[in-house]
Amino acid sequence: MIYSGNIYKMRTTGSNPVSYFLTVGDIEISMNDLIGKQINIKYKNQINCINCNSITNKSFHQGYCYSCFVSLPQADEGVLHPEKDMSHLGISRDMEWAKKHSLIDHYVYLAITGNIKVGVTRYTQIPYRWIDQGAISAIKLAKTPYRNLAGQIEVELSKYISDKTSWTKMLQTQTSDIDLVSLKKQISVQIPDEYKKYITFDNTITNIHYPYNYNIQKFRSLNLDTNNTIEGKLSGIKAQYLIFDSGDVINIRKHNGYFIDLEIFE
Repeated sequence: MIYSGNIYKMRTTGSNPVSYFLTVGDIEISMNDLIGKQINIKYKNQINCINCNSITNKSFHQGYCYSCFVSLPQADEGVLHPEKDMSHLGISRDMEWAKKHSLIDHYVYLAITGNIKVGVTRYTQIPYRWIDQGAISAIKLAKTPYRNLAGQIEVELSKYISDKTSWTKMLQTQTSDIDLVSLKKQISVQIPDEYKKYITFDNTITNIHYPYNYNIQKFRSLNLDTNNTIEGKLSGIKAQYLIFDSGDVINIRKHNGYFIDLEIFE
């Protein structure tokens, strides 16, 4: 069976284990059902902007054409760098968008991916942000009324704990004995006094399980721009990565808008 069309970041539901759904054109495919099956992904040398659908030679900010990249609020630098979001000062590419996405409650969190990391997300994106980063567990650290404040706290804490995820360590990590509650207590001391009032007393730990069945320690990340065809037996899914039994992986999120043929072998 072959499905053709543009692909988009996988939709996720649940956390025990996470259920993944990949849109290919007009069809949404349950990827969990494909684990253990042979699949073939063939890039058709076409990228469509995920906003305006125009053909673009290069994908910007994971799926946009250049025109949308430099104009849309969802591609503003404040999205990647929360501390640079200026919507609380009335400065935004689109204030109506900012009211729904930036000027709302945000969380600073600690997560176990491959390493311990600190991050920021809108309250509406929990636990989806953690899933997209491949976290196996996470805890809320601080709650702020708008994005910039959360970004300021993250910047301060990144002096002591990483704000980046190592994709290889993330794929290798399946369990951890790190005590997130104790870590939260320790790292909270490093939050500047002016921000301490935002520390949350919610010490709930969210544990996330992923659909995979592999014991692979060496991975090779493939890109459709340089690997026109990616094929193999699907062994698992974590974050936005499809993991093949060979150790080859592809990050679907990086290929938003790419036009492919997806062939599934029964």
